[in-house]
Amino acid sequence: MHSQFKTRRTLRWRVVDIVVASVIGVAAGLIFWIWNLFYAPVTAPLEVVAPGAQALLYGVWLFAGVLGGLIIRKPGAALYTELVAAIVSALVGTQWGGALTILSGLAQGLGAEIVFALFLYGNYRAYVAVLAGAGAGLGMAVNDLITWYPAMDFSFKAIYGVSAVISGALIAGLLSWLLARALARTGALSRFAAGREVAARA
Repeated sequence: MHSQFKTRRTLRWRVVDIVVASVIGVAAGLIFWIWNLFYAPVTAPLEVVAPGAQALLYGVWLFAGVLGGLIIRKPGAALYTELVAAIVSALVGTQWGGALTILSGLAQGLGAEIVFALFLYGNYRAYVAVLAGAGAGLGMAVNDLITWYPAMDFSFKAIYGVSAVISGALIAGLLSWLLARALARTGALSRFAAGREVAARA
Protein backbone atom coordinates (compact mmCIF):
# COMPACT_ATOMS: atom_id res chain seq x y z
CA MET A 1 0.00 0.00 0.00
CA HIS A 2 2.84 2.36 0.83
CA SER A 3 4.53 1.67 -2.52
CA GLN A 4 1.27 2.34 -4.36
CA PHE A 5 0.90 5.70 -2.63
CA LYS A 6 4.48 6.53 -3.44
CA THR A 7 3.90 5.70 -7.11
CA ARG A 8 0.84 7.96 -7.27
CA ARG A 9 2.77 10.83 -5.73
CA THR A 10 5.70 10.24 -8.06
CA LEU A 11 3.46 10.48 -11.11
CA ARG A 12 1.72 13.65 -9.93
CA TRP A 13 2.85 16.85 -11.63
CA ARG A 14 4.60 19.49 -9.51
CA VAL A 15 4.87 23.18 -10.28
CA VAL A 16 8.52 22.69 -11.23
CA ASP A 17 7.48 19.97 -13.69
CA ILE A 18 5.07 22.33 -15.43
CA VAL A 19 7.64 25.12 -15.55
CA VAL A 20 10.47 22.99 -16.91
CA ALA A 21 8.24 21.18 -19.40
CA SER A 22 7.03 24.57 -20.63
CA VAL A 23 10.59 25.87 -20.95
CA ILE A 24 11.56 22.77 -22.95
CA GLY A 25 8.52 23.24 -25.17
CA VAL A 26 9.17 26.92 -25.80
CA ALA A 27 12.87 26.38 -26.54
CA ALA A 28 12.04 23.49 -28.85
CA GLY A 29 9.39 25.59 -30.60
CA LEU A 30 12.00 28.21 -31.44
CA ILE A 31 14.33 25.50 -32.74
CA PHE A 32 11.45 24.16 -34.85
CA TRP A 33 10.91 27.63 -36.29
CA ILE A 34 14.58 27.90 -37.28
CA TRP A 35 14.47 24.41 -38.80
CA ASN A 36 11.35 25.40 -40.74
CA LEU A 37 13.43 28.03 -42.52
CA PHE A 38 16.27 25.74 -43.56
CA TYR A 39 14.98 22.18 -43.78
CA ALA A 40 13.97 22.26 -47.47
CA PRO A 41 17.44 22.77 -49.02
CA VAL A 42 19.01 20.47 -46.43
CA THR A 43 16.64 17.58 -47.13
CA ALA A 44 16.28 18.14 -50.90
CA PRO A 45 19.21 15.83 -51.87
CA LEU A 46 17.59 12.94 -49.99
CA GLU A 47 14.31 13.56 -51.80
CA VAL A 48 16.13 13.45 -55.15
CA VAL A 49 17.78 10.13 -54.31
CA ALA A 50 14.55 8.54 -53.08
CA PRO A 51 11.28 10.50 -52.84
CA GLY A 52 10.12 10.18 -49.26
CA ALA A 53 13.63 9.80 -47.84
CA GLN A 54 13.66 13.49 -46.89
CA ALA A 55 11.90 12.36 -43.70
CA LEU A 56 15.24 10.92 -42.54
CA LEU A 57 16.00 14.40 -41.19
CA TYR A 58 12.53 15.28 -39.95
CA GLY A 59 13.33 13.95 -36.49
CA VAL A 60 14.39 17.49 -35.60
CA TRP A 61 10.67 18.24 -35.25
CA LEU A 62 10.16 15.33 -32.87
CA PHE A 63 12.67 15.74 -30.06
CA ALA A 64 10.61 17.99 -27.77
CA GLY A 65 8.21 15.27 -26.68
CA VAL A 66 10.88 12.66 -26.11
CA LEU A 67 13.15 15.04 -24.19
CA GLY A 68 10.24 16.27 -22.09
CA GLY A 69 9.20 12.72 -21.32
CA LEU A 70 12.73 11.69 -20.34
CA ILE A 71 13.19 14.65 -17.98
CA ILE A 72 9.73 15.12 -16.44
CA ARG A 73 8.83 11.40 -16.25
CA LYS A 74 5.14 12.04 -15.66
CA PRO A 75 2.03 11.03 -17.62
CA GLY A 76 1.37 13.55 -20.38
CA ALA A 77 4.86 15.07 -20.36
CA ALA A 78 5.78 13.99 -23.88
CA LEU A 79 2.47 15.13 -25.32
CA TYR A 80 2.55 18.41 -23.40
CA THR A 81 6.07 19.45 -24.41
CA GLU A 82 5.56 18.56 -28.07
CA LEU A 83 2.27 20.45 -28.14
CA VAL A 84 3.80 23.52 -26.49
CA ALA A 85 6.62 23.42 -29.06
CA ALA A 86 4.10 23.18 -31.90
CA ILE A 87 2.01 26.04 -30.50
CA VAL A 88 5.09 28.26 -30.15
CA SER A 89 6.15 27.37 -33.69
CA ALA A 90 2.66 28.20 -34.94
CA LEU A 91 2.56 31.52 -33.09
CA VAL A 92 5.95 32.57 -34.43
CA GLY A 93 4.76 31.64 -37.90
CA THR A 94 5.01 28.59 -40.13
CA GLN A 95 4.37 27.94 -43.80
CA TRP A 96 1.86 25.21 -42.90
CA GLY A 97 -0.59 27.28 -40.90
CA GLY A 98 -1.28 27.26 -37.19
CA ALA A 99 -3.98 24.59 -36.99
CA LEU A 100 -2.09 22.01 -39.04
CA THR A 101 1.13 22.70 -37.14
CA ILE A 102 -0.62 22.07 -33.84
CA LEU A 103 -2.22 18.93 -35.27
CA SER A 104 1.25 17.70 -36.20
CA GLY A 105 2.46 18.37 -32.67
CA LEU A 106 -0.47 16.42 -31.29
CA ALA A 107 0.24 13.40 -33.49
CA GLN A 108 3.97 13.46 -32.78
CA GLY A 109 3.61 13.96 -29.06
CA LEU A 110 0.99 11.24 -28.82
CA GLY A 111 3.30 8.80 -30.59
CA ALA A 112 6.01 9.32 -27.98
CA GLU A 113 3.54 9.45 -25.10
CA ILE A 114 2.08 6.06 -25.95
CA VAL A 115 5.51 4.42 -25.75
CA PHE A 116 6.27 5.90 -22.32
CA ALA A 117 2.79 4.80 -21.19
CA LEU A 118 3.41 1.24 -22.40
CA PHE A 119 6.37 1.12 -20.02
CA LEU A 120 4.12 2.51 -17.24
CA TYR A 121 6.26 5.66 -16.96
CA GLY A 122 8.85 3.61 -15.12
CA ASN A 123 11.57 2.88 -17.69
CA TYR A 124 13.68 5.61 -19.26
CA ARG A 125 16.62 3.64 -20.59
CA ALA A 126 18.13 4.37 -23.98
CA TYR A 127 16.07 1.76 -25.82
CA VAL A 128 12.83 3.23 -24.45
CA ALA A 129 13.91 6.69 -25.62
CA VAL A 130 14.66 5.23 -29.06
CA LEU A 131 11.24 3.55 -29.14
CA ALA A 132 9.55 6.80 -28.03
CA GLY A 133 11.33 8.63 -30.83
CA ALA A 134 10.22 5.97 -33.27
CA GLY A 135 6.68 6.36 -31.96
CA ALA A 136 6.85 10.09 -32.55
CA GLY A 137 8.14 9.39 -36.07
CA LEU A 138 5.28 7.01 -36.72
CA GLY A 139 2.80 9.62 -35.49
CA MET A 140 4.36 12.17 -37.81
CA ALA A 141 4.28 9.80 -40.77
CA VAL A 142 0.63 8.88 -40.31
CA ASN A 143 -0.40 12.52 -39.94
CA ASP A 144 1.71 13.74 -42.86
CA LEU A 145 0.68 10.98 -45.25
CA ILE A 146 -3.00 11.64 -44.54
CA THR A 147 -2.75 15.43 -44.49
CA TRP A 148 -0.13 16.22 -47.12
CA TYR A 149 0.50 13.15 -49.26
CA PRO A 150 -2.77 11.23 -49.68
CA ALA A 151 -2.35 10.95 -53.46
CA MET A 152 1.24 9.65 -53.42
CA ASP A 153 1.98 6.09 -54.50
CA PHE A 154 2.77 3.20 -52.16
CA SER A 155 6.51 3.43 -52.76
CA PHE A 156 6.65 7.04 -51.57
CA LYS A 157 4.48 6.32 -48.54
CA ALA A 158 6.56 3.30 -47.54
CA ILE A 159 9.87 5.17 -47.87
CA TYR A 160 8.47 8.20 -46.05
CA GLY A 161 7.07 6.10 -43.21
CA VAL A 162 10.22 4.06 -42.67
CA SER A 163 12.41 7.17 -42.92
CA ALA A 164 10.26 9.03 -40.39
CA VAL A 165 10.47 6.18 -37.88
CA ILE A 166 14.26 5.86 -38.31
CA SER A 167 14.72 9.61 -37.98
CA GLY A 168 12.54 9.71 -34.89
CA ALA A 169 14.42 6.82 -33.29
CA LEU A 170 17.88 8.31 -33.88
CA ILE A 171 17.42 12.09 -33.78
CA ALA A 172 14.49 12.45 -31.40
CA GLY A 173 15.13 9.29 -29.41
CA LEU A 174 18.82 8.56 -29.02
CA LEU A 175 20.02 12.17 -29.20
CA SER A 176 17.40 13.30 -26.67
CA TRP A 177 18.52 10.55 -24.30
CA LEU A 178 22.13 11.67 -24.64
CA LEU A 179 21.10 15.31 -24.17
CA ALA A 180 19.10 14.50 -21.03
CA ARG A 181 22.08 12.67 -19.55
CA ALA A 182 24.41 15.54 -20.44
CA LEU A 183 22.08 18.01 -18.72
CA ALA A 184 21.84 15.74 -15.69
CA ARG A 185 25.63 15.65 -15.34
CA THR A 186 25.70 19.44 -15.05
CA GLY A 187 23.38 19.31 -12.04
CA ALA A 188 20.64 21.20 -13.86
CA LEU A 189 18.20 18.33 -13.31
CA SER A 190 18.89 17.78 -9.61
CA ARG A 191 15.20 18.25 -8.77
CA PHE A 192 14.21 15.46 -11.13
CA ALA A 193 14.61 11.70 -11.03
CA ALA A 194 16.55 11.94 -14.29
CA GLY A 195 19.20 14.05 -12.57
CA ARG A 196 19.33 12.03 -9.36
CA GLU A 197 19.67 8.81 -11.33
CA VAL A 198 22.76 10.01 -13.18
CA ALA A 199 24.25 11.51 -10.00
CA ALA A 200 23.80 8.20 -8.16
CA ARG A 201 25.78 6.38 -10.83
CA ALA A 202 28.62 8.92 -10.86
